[in-house]
Amino acid sequence: MDYVIPLVSSFLISFFAVKIIRPIAVKAGLVDLPNERKLHNGAIPLVGGICIYIGVLMASMFFIKDSQTLNIYFVSAAMLLFLGVLDDKYDLSVRLRLASQVIVASMMIFGAGYYLHSLGFILGFEVYLGAVGTIITIVAVIGAINAFNMVDGIDGLAGMLSLITFAALAFLLSRVNNDWYLLPVLFIASIMAYLMFNLSWPKNFGKIFMGDAGSMLIGLTVVWLLVIGTDSSVKAFRPVTALYLIAIPLMDMTSIMYRRIRKGVSPFQPDRNHLHHIFERAGFNRRQTLAIISLMGSSLAIIGCLSEIYTVPEWIMFTCFMAMFLSYTWILTHIWQVLSWFRKPTN
Repeated sequence: MDYVIPLVSSFLISFFAVKIIRPIAVKAGLVDLPNERKLHNGAIPLVGGICIYIGVLMASMFFIKDSQTLNIYFVSAAMLLFLGVLDDKYDLSVRLRLASQVIVASMMIFGAGYYLHSLGFILGFEVYLGAVGTIITIVAVIGAINAFNMVDGIDGLAGMLSLITFAALAFLLSRVNNDWYLLPVLFIASIMAYLMFNLSWPKNFGKIFMGDAGSMLIGLTVVWLLVIGTDSSVKAFRPVTALYLIAIPLMDMTSIMYRRIRKGVSPFQPDRNHLHHIFERAGFNRRQTLAIISLMGSSLAIIGCLSEIYTVPEWIMFTCFMAMFLSYTWILTHIWQVLSWFRKPTN
């Protein structure tokens, strides 16, 4: 019952926020138009991120104990959300987006006082970061924000993967009775309301996208909770477990940036070579692609949670993750060769 009222409240606020803001966005021109990369029909309002934020913010006023750290989070999230709205409307430069992400990361580090002090025992001994921890944290914040931003390529994908991550975070934070567990719970409810519009389920309420504003908001929130969860004052989970909770967005972003750099283009240059694009070109429709990738993400998050529960040695978790990541990168780099191995020869 501790979950039910916050969940319902956040869901309803977010749902009705879409109803109110959607027509305003259409009039203001805050819409996504189809092009050679964006294969959808008509102008789709980019209001999902705004409505998710409103649902979480308003529900948190009633169900989460007020604190300076929470206020800093909501201010930094609002700044990033505003930047995302401007990016959705005017297509901002990469430099401006990265500069803004550094600012919100600095608010977490120097305002709230949360940053990575250690990477845990991933090498068999504890890897202390010391002063370098602030730099590593800034890189982690930028990485998480852009990982969820880049994975938002087909209907429901960023929403479903973030639901998986937030569910795992809520579980792990609640295990240590930390009050921050309610924030991912509120996000789960707001994102579910968004997905009803985005996936037109159970009926067509009027399609919306979350936009860069939504995906960057989710990325910031995820990394904020990951850093808090690994902090020595909380100890909800070990740093290596975080890799499993965001495995699909992280691996997809890293591998595709590596492939872009190899081709001699900007790692931030958009293309149609993400994991979901490859599934589609392999013959899966979008709903099948969404289901398969969501299942992959769920499986890895469950492995991470179970490894935390049963205290699997961190060096084993890290070794397994790196082996999985290298295999993932090699397979996607040689995907058509790999698929040809499973195709029956035709006479």
